[in-house]
Amino acid sequence: MIDKLIEKIIALQNPTCVGLDTDFNYLPEEMKAGVNGFEEAAKRITEFNKNIIDSVCDIVPSVKVQIAYYEMYGESGIKAFNDTVNYAKDKGLIVIADCKRNDIGSTASCYAKAYLGETEIYGKSSGAFKADMLTVNGYLGSDGIEPFVKEIKAHDKSIFVLVKTSNPSSGELQNLKLESGEYVYERMGKLVEKWGADTIGKNGYSEVGAVVGATHPEEAENLRKLLKNTFFLIPGYGAQGGSAQMLKVCFDKNGLGGVVNSSRGIICAYKNSAYAGMNYSAAARAACIVMQKDLSSVIGKMGR
Repeated sequence: MIDKLIEKIIALQNPTCVGLDTDFNYLPEEMKAGVNGFEEAAKRITEFNKNIIDSVCDIVPSVKVQIAYYEMYGESGIKAFNDTVNYAKDKGLIVIADCKRNDIGSTASCYAKAYLGETEIYGKSSGAFKADMLTVNGYLGSDGIEPFVKEIKAHDKSIFVLVKTSNPSSGELQNLKLESGEYVYERMGKLVEKWGADTIGKNGYSEVGAVVGATHPEEAENLRKLLKNTFFLIPGYGAQGGSAQMLKVCFDKNGLGGVVNSSRGIICAYKNSAYAGMNYSAAARAACIVMQKDLSSVIGKMGR
């Protein structure tokens, strides 16, 4: 699936991922009016997401759907999550389910089946949430990752393992130095490279990617040098403070190696004075175009 994402990035000359981290409060006032309860709120969120997807699906390669923003609306929110994933896939987008799942091996296997594989009932198998990619937490070690690797191999999917996250306090753990002289995030990165070693595609990147925040360029540059075959999911651009210049270090000499997520900067762009007079879906498209130009200005041409 990483090769498919890379091919779309090259075709569009755009490494943007639109984060559909959709809080009900992000919706325009007219969409929030009269809503009473989770079910109605979830329906409006789904409508909002679909209109965003329609507006950007021809200019961006991927979307990331953060499940926490849906879980807080209960079962109605989970339906909105699933409907959003399916709609984005129908529109030809590569869909990253941002769920950061993991647990001990047997439980990790259940998560892996839910988001990447299939669940069997009386001999018939079906997929629950049909995402293309999933974020996972690797800090339980190899036995918590192996079930995900099994599913991505079987179903042409991918995962992104948390390595160096974009949040300000990530260094409290990830930047601790081990007795070997490595930082924790470096050790995790090397494990990611190992976990994906036999899934490397034609573009030189494996199906086991890494989450590497744009807000920590020094560590990102170090990881790019260490992890030659690991594709990066890069959060932190825009609202979190990451810039195109900061994340340039995440990309290889061919302008490849990562996809850059922006959530509020796109889905809430209509609130920005730069897009005054536009409705939310038109503003989202305009923000994607601005982001593409910004990224291209520092990354250059994408592809050989």
